[in-house]
Amino acid sequence: MGCEHKGLYYPRMSSEFQNKTLLFVTGRLAEASLGETVRALSQRLNFQYHIAVPGIQVAALMHVDLLLNRLQIPTGTDIVLLPGWVQGDIRRLDQHFGIPFERGPKDLRDLPEHLGLEKRRRATLDDWSIEIIAEINHATRQPVAKVVAEARSLVEAGANMIDIGCVPGESSSQTVSELTTAMQSEGIRVSVDSFDRQEVERAVAAGAELILSGNSSNIDWVSGTGAEVVLIPDSPQDLDSLDRSIQKLSGRCEFRIDPILEPIGMGLTSSLRRYMHCREQYPALPMMMGTGNVTELADVDSAGVNMVLAAVCQDLQIHSILTTQVINWCRSSVREFDAARRMVQYAADNQTIPKHISNALLMLRDARPHQHSDRALNELAAAITDSNFRIFGEGDAVHLMNRNGHWTGADSFPLFADALAANPDVDSSHAFYLGYEMARAEICRMLGKQYDQDQPIQWGVAGTSLGSGRVRHENEDALPE
Repeated sequence: MGCEHKGLYYPRMSSEFQNKTLLFVTGRLAEASLGETVRALSQRLNFQYHIAVPGIQVAALMHVDLLLNRLQIPTGTDIVLLPGWVQGDIRRLDQHFGIPFERGPKDLRDLPEHLGLEKRRRATLDDWSIEIIAEINHATRQPVAKVVAEARSLVEAGANMIDIGCVPGESSSQTVSELTTAMQSEGIRVSVDSFDRQEVERAVAAGAELILSGNSSNIDWVSGTGAEVVLIPDSPQDLDSLDRSIQKLSGRCEFRIDPILEPIGMGLTSSLRRYMHCREQYPALPMMMGTGNVTELADVDSAGVNMVLAAVCQDLQIHSILTTQVINWCRSSVREFDAARRMVQYAADNQTIPKHISNALLMLRDARPHQHSDRALNELAAAITDSNFRIFGEGDAVHLMNRNGHWTGADSFPLFADALAANPDVDSSHAFYLGYEMARAEICRMLGKQYDQDQPIQWGVAGTSLGSGRVRHENEDALPE
């Protein structure tokens, strides 16, 4: 249920609830937190509400059959909102009670969005216009099978072409030919990064379609290979030499130009000005940018850098980039740029800012991690009647609680020790589980990421780390009464 308008998605229209009476159904342990959330929402959306707890501790254990037997609906209720975890066909509830039921979010902290107070984009990020050429450094020094395996991995990550990085001064034309042939047999497009004529010609003969690079030193022979050439200036500041090469190659072969991006501290801004100058002077020529000079040569996580460079390329219509992922902080650079090029394309096509359209590059922090208030956590701790531990990473502290206590603080070690002292029956397996989950909670709290006990943590394009996989709330106190 919802509507779309100019790339925005509204889960509900907030006006739907004005002057109506809503019944929110939950488990006993979430009753206080839900009350706090709904109280604020009712004032903003102008609705009346009731909260029902149908004799069950945990909302995740609810089933339609249980609700048919236990739920009591106050007179005048217009809509019943169930936890997102409820199992079964809720149409049976509609028919039985004669009023509409619907599943809400699985996390009650998502209620504002579900009820239409917060807007989020539903973005289709299928389009991009910047080709990714991923270089395998010193490829000619490695076994063919290893290079091909790495090439496959880079293509899977988003690369459109693999660049064979040769080693200056080491003529390895036979290896270049073998590498090109092997990748071609896998359907992988190939470029060759070399100024050695024998290496280049053997690579092109085997199927390489792009040569990196051409300048005044090799322009007389490189144009006769039949492959496309990346033209660069003789030195980064010498755009006149690039102009001469452009004039010489025009009409002789296909080429794209690369004014050369320089590292931070070595003329980055001046090089960006050169890209702008070349785009103004040659509005129709294809351009390339080597982004690795910035991502690889600065002690900074590469995701944000790739996003900014993708935005520059989008604005200047630079339709190909050359990147590497050699140093550890660039280990997912291809995936990052793939996400970035889609986001900047969406922003350009829809004339909007690339905000709240994708979490792919939110690797270390989350957009809006949900936080419980101290009051909600204290009320939850007071309501627990079973021995199962609940763990939260909130604000400046980790919280650990069960019926025997509520331990909180920034250092998990004393919390763990105090909790074990109050729960001497905890076995080694359970202690391991608690330590594992508390470590995850502490990491998320420190970084500003969403932590939910037992659930996976999302790390954007870097992947997902699995939760414990254990189902908590297993004892009798957690089961329906």
